[in-house]
Amino acid sequence: MKRIKYFFILWQGLACLASSGYGQMKTSLKSGQLSLIKSQSTNPGDNVHCGLQDRKGNLWFATTADGVFRYNGKTFTNFTTKNGLNSNGIFAIYEDKKGNIWFGTDKGICRFDGKTISPFSEANGNFINPFTKEQTTNIFVNSILEDKNGIFWFGSENGVYCYDGKAFTRFLDNPNLVNPTQFDPKLVLCMIEDKKGNIWFTTRTEGIYRFDGKTLFNYKPNNESWLRGLLEDKDGNIWIGRREKGVCRYDGKTFTNILQNGTFDLCTVNEITQDKKGNIWFATEGGVWHYNPRRAVEKIFQNISKKDDFRHHGTWFVLEDKSGNFWIGTRNTDLYRYDPRQADGKTFTRFSEK
Repeated sequence: MKRIKYFFILWQGLACLASSGYGQMKTSLKSGQLSLIKSQSTNPGDNVHCGLQDRKGNLWFATTADGVFRYNGKTFTNFTTKNGLNSNGIFAIYEDKKGNIWFGTDKGICRFDGKTISPFSEANGNFINPFTKEQTTNIFVNSILEDKNGIFWFGSENGVYCYDGKAFTRFLDNPNLVNPTQFDPKLVLCMIEDKKGNIWFTTRTEGIYRFDGKTLFNYKPNNESWLRGLLEDKDGNIWIGRREKGVCRYDGKTFTNILQNGTFDLCTVNEITQDKKGNIWFATEGGVWHYNPRRAVEKIFQNISKKDDFRHHGTWFVLEDKSGNFWIGTRNTDLYRYDPRQADGKTFTRFSEK
């Protein structure tokens, strides 16, 4: 019986590899179901939207229709509404200073305390929408940030909200905020806190905002309103993802378009991250790009994902784990791992179902 089971698993793995047509793709199905399995999504536009590695070493991957997956290095555990989430559409994930994992969903926020996931509430476990105080929530949260003072920031379709550990407040209701032009950030997508303590957030309709702790500033580089990916690099520069125009960079004084002079300049940049070596990675609608300022000018930008590496080249995030692997989420709810240390440097492994 064991021998039959062994040959069935072996045949299953070989069949996946043979039918994939992905030159260097390796199957992740070995002696068990080790893949991220779609159980809810049917839309090819659904994606593995964001991820993180927690302090215990677990990898978390949030999807837009199948809840969130935790990977311990061997197997995936799927958390959905059956496990306490208020929605299976997850668009932000964040680990706070205490080790709690926060999830931004299309119906508000949830928190994992290490044991259970539950909608986050102010009122003794009875869920109250922290933004509207209504029982039924429909707030779409795209980004979460805990600043150096321990204040939580939530970027949503309805604007920016803050949580001080006791109560939620609308950012614009801060009585100490200097906002002479009456800016009203909406459709907030990404947020970061820079080394100087400025809070930055990109929006879908109003460009990028910066809050210096007192005054709110608005910028529209190239007169563009839709900006997304956001990163402060190790030198203190702010990188901003543009819609179908690549990226620009802010050095504290001016915004400069950083051009590849090719395909990258036509990409929508969804997320930007910097690896341990200082290289910058871009998750775009045209695959994953790598920026290495130490290379010759013509090779500064490289698309590491070739035609057959992904089933869909619409990528949403790149995450470097503690072992030096890079995890990539794409449309079709696909998850890949890229290991640059392979002999050919181009090996991708798919960790989602065929």
